[in-house]
Amino acid sequence: MSNFLFQKIFLKEDKEENNRRRTPNTPPKRQVKQPHEEESQWGKFGKVFLSWIAIILVIFLFIWTFRASEETEYEISFSTFQNLLEEQKFTEAVVKITGYGVFDFHGRLKEPMDIQTVSGKIARNAVKITLTLPYTQLSDAVVNSWLAKGMKLRVEKEDNTWLNIINILLPWILLFGISLIIIRRIQAGAGSNAKGLFTFGKSRAKLLTGGATKVTFADVAGADEAKVELQEIIEFLRDPSKFQRLGGKIPKGVLLLGPPGTGKTLLARAVAGEAGVPFFSISGADFVEMFVGVGASRVRDLFEQGKRNAPCIIFIDEIDAVGRHRGAGLGGGHDEREQTLNQLLVEMDGFEQNTGVIIIAATNRPDVLDPALLRPGRFDRQVVVDRPDVKGREGIFRVHTKNIPLDDDVRLDVLAKGTPGLSGADIANLVNEAVLLAARQNCKKVSMRHFEEAKDKVMMGSERKSLLISDREKKVTAYHESGHVLVSKFLPEADPVHKVTIIPRGRALGITTYLPIDEKHTYSREYLESMITYALGGRAAEKLVFNQLTTGAGNDIERATEIARKMVCEWGMSEKLGPLAFGEKEEEIFLGREITRSRNFSEHTAIAIDREVRSIVIQAMKRAEKILRDNIDTLHKLANALLEREILDGDEIDRIIRGEPLEPVNRKYSNSIENKKPTQ
Repeated sequence: MSNFLFQKIFLKEDKEENNRRRTPNTPPKRQVKQPHEEESQWGKFGKVFLSWIAIILVIFLFIWTFRASEETEYEISFSTFQNLLEEQKFTEAVVKITGYGVFDFHGRLKEPMDIQTVSGKIARNAVKITLTLPYTQLSDAVVNSWLAKGMKLRVEKEDNTWLNIINILLPWILLFGISLIIIRRIQAGAGSNAKGLFTFGKSRAKLLTGGATKVTFADVAGADEAKVELQEIIEFLRDPSKFQRLGGKIPKGVLLLGPPGTGKTLLARAVAGEAGVPFFSISGADFVEMFVGVGASRVRDLFEQGKRNAPCIIFIDEIDAVGRHRGAGLGGGHDEREQTLNQLLVEMDGFEQNTGVIIIAATNRPDVLDPALLRPGRFDRQVVVDRPDVKGREGIFRVHTKNIPLDDDVRLDVLAKGTPGLSGADIANLVNEAVLLAARQNCKKVSMRHFEEAKDKVMMGSERKSLLISDREKKVTAYHESGHVLVSKFLPEADPVHKVTIIPRGRALGITTYLPIDEKHTYSREYLESMITYALGGRAAEKLVFNQLTTGAGNDIERATEIARKMVCEWGMSEKLGPLAFGEKEEEIFLGREITRSRNFSEHTAIAIDREVRSIVIQAMKRAEKILRDNIDTLHKLANALLEREILDGDEIDRIIRGEPLEPVNRKYSNSIENKKPTQ
């Protein structure tokens, strides 16, 4: 029924505020060599070659068209030629000597006539004929006999040597030229990240120069310590003499660590916008392909580009995709990913020095990275980009709302206090949801109400308006949530109640949210016991009012048991067992997902642990029941107000407890089955 919200318990961490430092103006832009911009001569050659081919084709087409418009010349057999000659059908003829032991006879008839061609077909109304004869037919006697029959004869000598050579070589020249152009086009595709046959070994990194990205450090909030570290890198690139005069060396690499959504990639984009030097960006997954040796080749190509454009910055996002422990998989030492990692290690700090090339990498899995990658000389600095504190969250809200018209009632400090544990990406999503909600309602400004609804949607899920519940179930939900509220009000260590609702959201039928006064980094035993007590307030209210137990308290009991077990096994808060830690667990750093938990205690100790956990939970349950029993009238008032209004904020709850009347409201949202029944 009620998925009770708790504030997330963070590990202790001392945080210090650093003053923001403004970076100097970006120096004038310098000439940057684009990757793979080596010659465009092949491109020019290809254009010229294609132009000449087009001209030749046009000329051939023109000649073919011109000749096609002339009268057709038919090839005849020698016997047909002899008959026409005897009948004196020719008016004139041209003899073309080709130089191959034969000559071509081209004759014109006196009048059109039907003639049988050498292929056996009949040519209708033929005027021109041709045939090839051997030199033996071109004797003086034969020529004189032709002239005697009234034929005008002209002899031409034709030299076709070059034409024949061209006819033989031209197809091969065309084939070679077209193939060369295609190959160069494929190779040139590496400059635009084209995935061609010859580009597997080329880096997929994107080169960002001045003005390519508009993100600066002014757009980053909640990570002041990381900004200071990266600003120092930028200052070193701009003015290295400031550090080198005292013997300092520029860090070769900076590793950004942190949970997902905390702004690691955003910081890298801000560095690209502030640095004023070439900035190469690539993902760790872009190195490895299906072909052996491709990853190492891409690493070499990436650093070659970096050396040509030094000083520069290379950013590798999600470096854990290529930098995992070697020898951990089934591939062994010949695994393609390990070969890529080996090449990366050599390029970062091998025999050759990469002066002026700085590596910035980001990951949320530093626990799986190879130790050789993390040592000084490769990644000299490891910058933790953790979830922001309350001041950082307020700064993130200001960054994301600077271009949004806000109503006067919007309080970003209240929103920051009410969103503990949210990352920068979560806050950006929350602000966007509030803007979309205001736009759907045709509002000119975004108000606090929109932010509250967006926060509920992001943290608890959307309203389930289509869910139909009975009045009985709705009443149980109201008393359950009222139990949470009332118990927390009488616990000195509990956080103030921010809002309670019985409108179904996500998987919960009702929700109670709390707003801490101050953000806590350490938690006392009394505070944890208070959390367990008001977590069980819903179950205690159900038992006291209805004398029955429901499954709605399942999540509350799970959370209460988890806190109690951590108090005993991890935080040493048990008087009987003392300050001891029981069990060893392995977790993914920053992701917090438990993989295994080994048992390092005896059966007798396990029984004692279970007894202590049970004792803490049972004592909290009795305490919650006593508070509700002593304030049963107030419990009924809270439940009735919830049934009437369905949402109560902190001020309204305080007025009910003090016995003051509430102001009438028109807010009503009902999804009970009785209200949905059709009228007869």
